[in-house]
Amino acid sequence: MKVRLVASAFLVLAQGAWAQSSVTMFGLMDAGITYVSNEGGGKNVKYDDGIFTPNLFGLQGVENLGGGYRATFSLVNQFSMANGSIVGSGLFARNAYVGIQSDRLGGFTLGNQYDFMVDSLFTKGNAISMDLTGLYGFRNGPFQRLALPNNPTGAFDWDRTAGSKPIANSVKYSSPTVAGLSGGVMYAFGGVAGSVGADNAVSAGLNYEMGPFGAGAAYTSQKYGPSAGVPSTSVRNWGAGMHYTLGALTAKALFTTVHNSFNGAGVWMAEAGGVWRLQPDIFVGAKYMYMKGNEDVGNNHAHQVSAAIQYLLSKRTMVYVSADYQRANSGANAQINGLLDPNGASSSSNQTAARIGLHTMF
Repeated sequence: MKVRLVASAFLVLAQGAWAQSSVTMFGLMDAGITYVSNEGGGKNVKYDDGIFTPNLFGLQGVENLGGGYRATFSLVNQFSMANGSIVGSGLFARNAYVGIQSDRLGGFTLGNQYDFMVDSLFTKGNAISMDLTGLYGFRNGPFQRLALPNNPTGAFDWDRTAGSKPIANSVKYSSPTVAGLSGGVMYAFGGVAGSVGADNAVSAGLNYEMGPFGAGAAYTSQKYGPSAGVPSTSVRNWGAGMHYTLGALTAKALFTTVHNSFNGAGVWMAEAGGVWRLQPDIFVGAKYMYMKGNEDVGNNHAHQVSAAIQYLLSKRTMVYVSADYQRANSGANAQINGLLDPNGASSSSNQTAARIGLHTMF
């Protein structure tokens, strides 16, 4: 399926298997026009890029070491097509790691890389948003009081599954697949002298795949601070999801959570949807998502529906039309993920983002 081909291109950010020594250049590009019904109180029509997938340019390499072992590396940059600028805190802020891999023993990588909320839920195909409306379909909403550290809205991509928060200074082991089972663990060093546990992170994931069915579960905990008089906090995520393919239809379901120990704020989310291959070059799909916060975020909640039509121009390029509608509880401000302008949140409890876009990969 084309949506899976796009996902596969995105998955070069994670470990892959190569049969011989090589260096590969790759990229993803997405641009389009988005209509927003209420952005800070007014309608908006704007150019927006990196929505269906982020705009990425990268290098990945492998050296065959013999005996079934390979040395691997990945360097991935995210950029804005609007002005060509780098997105993130560095040239290779998306991924920068090196490692050793074996088909029999698994892979061991070190550097700046994704945790298992990405690997086990997104990469393994359990997140329906990646097939439909991309960034707009991932998690955000009337949850600014989550107050997640280093977060543009306080709740942007709060369950990490969109891959916006790779973990630096990390060491990760990913197992081979045995009888359909695979998994892995990660530890990230905080680098704070005198406190081994400060600013560290841990993550783990487990997956099962057999034929048309797949399921996965993941956990990540990342610590922040203390700094500038703010005490340390840990942000914990866990989730579980599944997918099943029956002919031309692929159905998916996902459940994720977040908890900020600093203020006790927490949110959970459940979503389900599917993609139907209407014709070899036409895909249609839809999903429903419900998000619910605890009393520390005002018991706010939101419903969101997403839909998309995709037409393949070639194996690498497609045009698409997509729409996301979010309805929050009365008195709350809806905010679709990816609307990051200063006035990205709606002035009401409703917000719609409709988009026409062009996506290609190389």
